[in-house]
Amino acid sequence: MNSQDEALLELGRALRSAGYHFITVTPETHRRVNARRSSETARSLREVFGWNRPFTAEVLPSPMLALLDRARMVEKQPDGRLRSLVRYSSLGTGLYLHEAYPTSQKDAVFFGPDTYRFASLLARVPGHFRRAVDVGCGSGAGGLSLAHRVDTLVLADVNERALRFSRINAALNGVSHVEVLTSDALGGVPGEVDLVIANPPYLVDEGARTYRDGGGPHGVDLSVRFTREAMRRLSPGGMLVLYSGAPVVDGEDQLRAALTPVLAEARALFQYEELDPDVFGEELEQRPYANVERIAVVSLVATRPA
Repeated sequence: MNSQDEALLELGRALRSAGYHFITVTPETHRRVNARRSSETARSLREVFGWNRPFTAEVLPSPMLALLDRARMVEKQPDGRLRSLVRYSSLGTGLYLHEAYPTSQKDAVFFGPDTYRFASLLARVPGHFRRAVDVGCGSGAGGLSLAHRVDTLVLADVNERALRFSRINAALNGVSHVEVLTSDALGGVPGEVDLVIANPPYLVDEGARTYRDGGGPHGVDLSVRFTREAMRRLSPGGMLVLYSGAPVVDGEDQLRAALTPVLAEARALFQYEELDPDVFGEELEQRPYANVERIAVVSLVATRPA
């Protein structure tokens, strides 16, 4: 870990010691709350590192400002105020580093309501696992949230910035039995695996940004690909837990329709559940969703035959 990463780790530990706690909201809620006149300038740690508002140097304890500067994660605004280029969010007893708002960069590392729903889904899946892989791990929060039930945890992503943040988050949350690997899906993960978890991008991004686009006309292709690869790689009796989005067209769930032949070919035992019937409604105004009536979030828990 280099000096910049060590500074981000130390900053996270300092925030935890200060009792910092923040629940990250959707980008639309974030935009609306920050647009209030009372939200123009940060006055607390939560407003600096959660709401990501501009701040004056006096708001932060000097050691925290020094760490942010050492990490090269602070920018000076035209009016002289400062702004953090990272955020820290709470999940259970954990604290996780992720991207500043808005997440407009090509390699942005996301964290938000989907992360909380994903972790809640994982908490409901019983069992202890020898080797688990979080595919497309992002901040690593999903895998790290169940690290206490895994002998070896692999955090895998094609995004090097995500892997950087995952390493820091593993250290910040005291998880040492972790491997961080560059991998396109499971292609770069060697050895046996008895649990694969995934919360892949599932919205269509017309900018074709590698780390944001779910693929295909409705954003389901990446979820289907992860499922197909997991069914081939899992050890007998191994499990896949997928959290994803499902565009619904004329009453038909497009993700379920695409997954059905994949699961049938693998002879997998599975449960598919709609967790929330309507999310990211603002996306329906975009061209790729012209015929979509709603976007649901769903879970798939599939087991490879023993």
